[in-house]
Amino acid sequence: MAGAGGRSWRDLLAGRARKRRSPFGSAAELQGAALRLLDQHQNLAELLLEVGDSAKPGVQDGAEPRGVSPESFIVSVLQEQASKLGVPTATLAAKNAVANVERICQDSASPSQVPLLNSDQRKRLTCLLQTVKDLLANNMFCRSLFCQEMWKMKEPPVLEAVWHLHRGDIVGLAELLDRSPAGPAAVEWLCSSLCGLCEQAGDISCGDTELAQGILSDFAIVFLQHGFEQAVELGRKVEFQKVAYICRAVLQRMLAWVLDAVGKEKQEDVSMVQAARFWLNVFNVSLYGSVAPPDSLRQFFRHTLTEVLTYNPALKVSDAIQMQKEWSFTRTSPLLTALYRKLLVAFSVKESICQLQQVLESHEVNWQHVLSCVSTLVVCQAEAEQLFKDLLSHLLLKAFGNYDMENMITAFLIARQAALEGPAVFMPYSEWFKASFGSAGGYHGSSKKSLVFLLEFLSELVPFEAAPYLKVHIMFPPFVPSKHRSLLLEYITLAKTRLADLKVAIEDMGLYEDLSAPEEAVQPQAQALRDVEKALQIFENTRKIPTSVIEASIFRRPYYTSWFLPALLRPRVLPKAPDGRMAFIDSLKRADKIPSSLYSTYLQACHAMKEKVLQDDSKAEPSHAKEPFEQLKAELAVLRTLAVQQAQWEEVAAQLAVVSDRLRRVLGDSSEDSEAAPFSSPVRVAMPAPGLAACPQSVPAPGLAACPQSVVDLLLTSFCQTLLAASSFNPPDRQGPCLSLLVKMMCGHRNLLPALLGRLCQLIYHQGPSLGAAHILGLAAFVIHLSECRALIPGVEANSGASQAVPGKALSVSEYWSSLLLCRTEESFAFCLRFCTAAAAYLMCKFSSCSHEDFCALVPPGLIKKLQYLVPRLSLEARGVLCEEAKSALSWSSLSCPSLNYRRASLCLWRSALCSFLIGDQKLLVRAECLKFLERLGKLQKLRNCRAKACPSPWLPAVLPGKWWRGKQLEILAFLLSFREWLLMELEVCPEKDILSASERQDFHHWAIYQRYLPAPSAAGGCDGDLEKACAVILNAILDSSQSRGSAWCVPSFRLDLGACAQSRTSLSPEILCRLQELVLELRCRPKLLPGCSAAQRHFLFELLQGRLTGRDPEHGSALGEQLWRQQELLLHSRILLGLPASTLVTTCWKGNKAVLDCDSFFCFVNSELKNVSSRGYALSYGITAHFFRGLLNASLDCEDAAEGVNQALATCQTKCPVVLLSAALWWPRLEAALCSQWKRLFGAPLAEELARLRGWHSSASRFLCSGAALPVSDPPWLSAAFLHGAILQQSPRGRGTEALERLGTDAEQLLVALLFFSLLDLISARIAPKEGVDFQTSLEWSLQILQCLQGRGTSWPLLFHSAEGAPGRFRVLRSAASQRHTRLLPLAFYSLTPSFQQELLQQEPAFLSVALQMYIQLLQLFVEGEVLPQSDRDPTEHDPLELISAARQFLLGAIPHCPAQSLGNIQPLLSTCEELDPELAATLLHFSRPAVDMELEEELELF
Repeated sequence: MAGAGGRSWRDLLAGRARKRRSPFGSAAELQGAALRLLDQHQNLAELLLEVGDSAKPGVQDGAEPRGVSPESFIVSVLQEQASKLGVPTATLAAKNAVANVERICQDSASPSQVPLLNSDQRKRLTCLLQTVKDLLANNMFCRSLFCQEMWKMKEPPVLEAVWHLHRGDIVGLAELLDRSPAGPAAVEWLCSSLCGLCEQAGDISCGDTELAQGILSDFAIVFLQHGFEQAVELGRKVEFQKVAYICRAVLQRMLAWVLDAVGKEKQEDVSMVQAARFWLNVFNVSLYGSVAPPDSLRQFFRHTLTEVLTYNPALKVSDAIQMQKEWSFTRTSPLLTALYRKLLVAFSVKESICQLQQVLESHEVNWQHVLSCVSTLVVCQAEAEQLFKDLLSHLLLKAFGNYDMENMITAFLIARQAALEGPAVFMPYSEWFKASFGSAGGYHGSSKKSLVFLLEFLSELVPFEAAPYLKVHIMFPPFVPSKHRSLLLEYITLAKTRLADLKVAIEDMGLYEDLSAPEEAVQPQAQALRDVEKALQIFENTRKIPTSVIEASIFRRPYYTSWFLPALLRPRVLPKAPDGRMAFIDSLKRADKIPSSLYSTYLQACHAMKEKVLQDDSKAEPSHAKEPFEQLKAELAVLRTLAVQQAQWEEVAAQLAVVSDRLRRVLGDSSEDSEAAPFSSPVRVAMPAPGLAACPQSVPAPGLAACPQSVVDLLLTSFCQTLLAASSFNPPDRQGPCLSLLVKMMCGHRNLLPALLGRLCQLIYHQGPSLGAAHILGLAAFVIHLSECRALIPGVEANSGASQAVPGKALSVSEYWSSLLLCRTEESFAFCLRFCTAAAAYLMCKFSSCSHEDFCALVPPGLIKKLQYLVPRLSLEARGVLCEEAKSALSWSSLSCPSLNYRRASLCLWRSALCSFLIGDQKLLVRAECLKFLERLGKLQKLRNCRAKACPSPWLPAVLPGKWWRGKQLEILAFLLSFREWLLMELEVCPEKDILSASERQDFHHWAIYQRYLPAPSAAGGCDGDLEKACAVILNAILDSSQSRGSAWCVPSFRLDLGACAQSRTSLSPEILCRLQELVLELRCRPKLLPGCSAAQRHFLFELLQGRLTGRDPEHGSALGEQLWRQQELLLHSRILLGLPASTLVTTCWKGNKAVLDCDSFFCFVNSELKNVSSRGYALSYGITAHFFRGLLNASLDCEDAAEGVNQALATCQTKCPVVLLSAALWWPRLEAALCSQWKRLFGAPLAEELARLRGWHSSASRFLCSGAALPVSDPPWLSAAFLHGAILQQSPRGRGTEALERLGTDAEQLLVALLFFSLLDLISARIAPKEGVDFQTSLEWSLQILQCLQGRGTSWPLLFHSAEGAPGRFRVLRSAASQRHTRLLPLAFYSLTPSFQQELLQQEPAFLSVALQMYIQLLQLFVEGEVLPQSDRDPTEHDPLELISAARQFLLGAIPHCPAQSLGNIQPLLSTCEELDPELAATLLHFSRPAVDMELEEELELF
């Protein structure tokens, strides 16, 4: 009770006592007067508020009162008043407390009810509550009556006042609600107060915000505890059933209020949305902690999720089909998405999807909420993809099992919704539709009824379908048996009608269109560009016009002429060498598929563009709207902040979905574009030479637009910045999923991949040595995450800048970036070491907690193998050589040279972590070393903060050794660098620019071969100690490396920047060849065969070379490509044979007790292969010939009689390998001195008989030409002819040869025929190898002279042109000695001789017409098969193949009437072939052959 000025009654009394003397005579009189005064003026309500001021009465006077305490005084006053009124003290106290609460709540300056008190109200309420607590302590306060009186207030209490009562344990909210007279009224009051609280929370101070959150949290706990109690607890608390009803009703009403706010979010009602978002704090799982049972919490969240999914189910299925593209994750209300994410935290992904399935099966749902929930799950939960696939499979099985339309539509809606989020999180709709219904094993394939059910379902969807889905169904129709094809055609007709209604012309549908996302239909121009790219891809692989293009030019003429051709003939700067596009255009032009006028216009436009480019070759990138690009940049910055804060990691997936949407807008494509190209189609990356372009060109897959470099740079920069920012606070293994998800999102944009991979090529290969430490760390981490996402990246087809990428050379993404790390020069070695070390360190630290199987799946084998190559090459310590530097402990901070840092860091990896991973060593690298290295590598200053926590745990899983190793050997072996792989890497090195000197390189080679790979088991990439196996590996590696330089995707563009180094690499590596020579010589150091052993030593070298040629699969290349490969391979074989000791060509064997020379392997290889690479047609090169003879003489040392061994070997040549003797005859002037000198050096005896005979024949031929001496004809005659032909070639002019022909004896007919054969082969050689020194005209004249001589002698020669099998015995040797190409081109030589063919020849040679016709047919076949018929270099029009064919035809047409009947009878087997190639000539032959046949029949009849 207070008086004027707010002073207490004690103060008033004390003051009055000091001012005047009391009129009362005694204390008793004074006490009685005071009691009467109190009775007359006492205010009990105000008395209850005095506790705050009377807590310590009289303190200001400096003395404690010795009377009754304030609490006991209030109690005594209440008791006295209650006795006078005749009511219980507790009842009176409760009523007065309610009155005080009502008065406090009403004393508000706000005209309307507000949920929070002001400071004065809060102070007064605090005093009241303190007094009430004292009364409760003295059992003088009735709770139940207080609750009842609270509901009798004129206005409901302020929410904060109720919270204070609840918080102060005076009256709990549940008890207050239980005493409410009407549950709906309590619900209305609570909901309005809670809504007001949420609305007011955004406009109040920070302190009041915390108060509001406290109120909401405490009440939410009450709602959960009483609204979702378990059944057992609820039975024990029957009195609280009303409370349960009210709590559930409040939560229901508030959830409806939030969901209504979702609909108003797009109306920009910001306050409403903020208020609803404040209520979402109720769904924070951490809020409830241990105050609520887990089952109750899960029941609450499950109930809420069900309510959300079933709220206001007004949308029909047809509406969902048409509108679901607006319900993707990024387009869904953030408020609804936030609600889902909070609710789903309480469940696992599997439980969430099961709950979704249960709701779908048992409730009528709100499709917008259901499908947006699907999107949220797919985006935010990586495990959801497979679980949704399982759910779709379950729904389809159930649908076709019961023919239930509801399950069908549910499956289709879920599949389409999940596909909306992109291939990074779920398979495209087209892929799902094909997988589900595209084969006989589909869900509909069990019966006709199932098929009809599916087609009826699709037909019912047609009126509501978007055009892309209809196109998917048309282009990838369900599998239908042929007998039910009409059912499918009915649906396709209906779908096409719907497309027409949507004004999507079916005629404009692309040839290879594949649209899976429900975006707007792609314009015909864009689709035509996609079709052109796909058609080019098919043409480049098959070299044939695609069938679809041919069909379109006939059956879809409007689309072909209006869209396809304009897209194909877009003006561009034509390349100097025709590329794939130009070849395709030329093929269409030759097939009359491109009008001449359109083709001319195209060439003119290309010429105009070339001139324009020459004037200004700096082209700006395609301009993109600045706003989307800035938005993308801003969202990436937000992502970076989330990655740094561990508490925000759960927001990363949602933010990445926003980033993906912004990226799609920047690229100007829809999600439909990302799925336009089939996933199996490779990513094509064009890589021009350095300096030709700023960046490697990106070649988008068919249907994808190009991506600007600025976007790629922004993404890579953002990745690196995010990595560095996250590494400033945590080591890689504690940085969360942000970086992995970011790269996975990038991989989901198919049109981004070509530019992204092309940019990696530029940064890693072209600019690698100039990159700084932070750049290297960022790129290394990026490629590790690219490998992690390898399932999302199809094969990479890298174009070297030629007409096309090599078919069948698609690389995995790990192989792609590993192939960019080429170690050739000192700079590239340093960069590769830094990059691989950084990548390995990041990989092993980032995924250190993975299981062994998962870790092995993540590790790129190329990275580990590259380190196995680099570290021992650049570090002697890694080879086991002790160095002073290696004895000191590794101190990262003490190393100032960056390159030395990396070398020491890589050595650390090699010794510890890498060795543990590869060989199961017990020593493991602790994470502290990794953190030190990454800190040094990325210059990160804050890594020291987390080092102390990271040090105790190992860098790799501690289960590597022991039992783990014994079970994982096979998996580990896949990461070991094999001998062959080591060789291929070493063959890439440029010796002139190597980081090692020549002597250091030789030491490294010896260590690798003799210490590492030769003794290693083959399972680990070694040779099992087998020298032959080692030689085979080296030989294959040399050949493969040399072949790849002309055909591999990377070499042409990469070699341009190496200068002289590239020139040196066009030859075989001399140092590796030296290592091969060393091993081959060691092979000779083995026990020789014992006498009596008939088996020869196996000649593995020729077996290996032959195996490479016969074991090749030519299916993947063209015939011309295979021919060129084989020719280059044989040239390499020749060069390798010349590089090896000559004695390797010939071995020895025992015949009886006699050692003889065995040349069979060499002869076989010459006959089958080597002779075919010779440009002379009948002789090997001088190098191979001389090498063989040197080896022959050297090997004869092992024979008892060297001369006899050589004689037998050369005698065998006449029947088994005459080409060797022909080669000796051609090159004898150069061979003779060397062979005689070698024989003399080795044996000091006269020449072997066969060698002497060769020398004699050469001398005879020379004397015959020079002095006119007689020419003895050898046996066989062709050998004398070979020496004579060689002597004639050495002499000029050939007039002496003409005169010599006349001096030949009558026994020289076979010699002349052989001489003609050699001249004709020279005639062909002059065409195919004009630089070999053989003149075509001279050879032709010489051949004609020999032919005239033969005709003058009446010698038969046409059978010389028969095949080797069909030729007479005297000609078979000559034909077998000729190369295959010269043999195929013999028709060219034959018809070059037509000027000398005399009419008498037709009568004298019955076989002439047959031979001439056979040569003509072969000539036509060569032309039809595309054989490049040789022409003159000086005048291409001279001896044009077509003119030659025409001349041959005219000759035959003129000769046929003059042929005798016997000649015409010999051509019958050739008529059918001739009729196919030249029907007119065949008719002529048939016409002139009939009289002869009739005459023969008449003669036969006369016999009877």
